[in-house]
Amino acid sequence: MRARSRFQEFRSRMSRTFPPNLARVMLLCCAALWGGSYLVAKVAMSAITPQWLMAMRMTGSCLIMFVLFHRVIIPALTREIIIPALVVGITYYGTMVMQTEGLKTIDPGRSAFLTASYCVLTPFAAWLVAKQRPKLINLVAAIICLTGVGFVALKPGSGSLALSQGDWMTIANAVIFSFNLTFLGRYTQHFHPIAVTFMQFAVADVFFLIGALLTEPLPNASWLAPDVIMSFLYLLIGATTMAQIMQNIGLAHVPPSSAAIIMCTESLFAVAFSAMFWGEAIGWTSIVGFSLIFVAVIMSVVTKRK
Repeated sequence: MRARSRFQEFRSRMSRTFPPNLARVMLLCCAALWGGSYLVAKVAMSAITPQWLMAMRMTGSCLIMFVLFHRVIIPALTREIIIPALVVGITYYGTMVMQTEGLKTIDPGRSAFLTASYCVLTPFAAWLVAKQRPKLINLVAAIICLTGVGFVALKPGSGSLALSQGDWMTIANAVIFSFNLTFLGRYTQHFHPIAVTFMQFAVADVFFLIGALLTEPLPNASWLAPDVIMSFLYLLIGATTMAQIMQNIGLAHVPPSSAAIIMCTESLFAVAFSAMFWGEAIGWTSIVGFSLIFVAVIMSVVTKRK
């Protein structure tokens, strides 16, 4: 209790003195790190199979979190947290399996924008789980998002719709993620958010390890290539640890509606990095589709956080 009191006093003092513009820059850096993770994951998966990659990432994240926050995590490890841990852990596992498997066959920018549709889907997941009826603007955002996905699916030159298996897996990832976020929001009202996050990573890690051992080849020397190691370190330290810290600091000093818009730029960073460094071709139908999805996402997150 004494440590928590000192932390709250420190947080209050920082809230009065921390520069808001610096907090906005931190949120933008957070979005950039997450946006870059799609491209970096694509590089890592040139050698490491998806479930092994996520198992290693989750193991590293759990170790870092336990070292930094063990005083919060250990007291929360009770029987009451078992069911919440299984629910958020299994849905997070499903989310990341769909995303990484889909990313094997589609470009990073495309993956980022299709994944971003979870923001539009979350109000409907909350309707099913918590009986919170969506607002009219959520329905409008859903129609705009669906139209955007339709443009993304258009085949250049033919005008016919075509979503690949990777596209469908990424859309499934967005659907599952919307439920994961809904359950997280519900359970963090009763348990410490850090403890819930740790348990989510730990449960998902177990499933990733089992899935990797049963369905994927064992590690080999190609995993030790310098670009693969650097990609993994980026995902673990940059896109997980640093991004999470900057997000938490930024959200404490920037109004929610402004923070939501800044963090939406994750998908813009993803497609920009993919175009510059991966050579992702972006036609006019994709530009229209990405734009519509981005508008729908902004409508959803601003409404949700007001």
